[in-house]
Amino acid sequence: MAEVRAEMVANVWQVVVNEGDTVSDGDTLVILESMKMEIPVLAEDDGVVAQLKVSEGDVIQEGDLIAVIE
Repeated sequence: MAEVRAEMVANVWQVVVNEGDTVSDGDTLVILESMKMEIPVLAEDDGVVAQLKVSEGDVIQEGDLIAVIE
């Protein structure tokens, strides 16, 4: 099980995956927006998105849980 966490304060601009989706290492999970830049958050392992903890429009803080991949 891998936890994907935010590396910075940002807005969740787009959620690309849904719970139950199969992802591969390097797939984009969500796209964050910070200071007019779009920052993709990538899966770090192959697996299935077990939990998705953010929604489009959310403001997240550094260290916040974005997703859990099993």
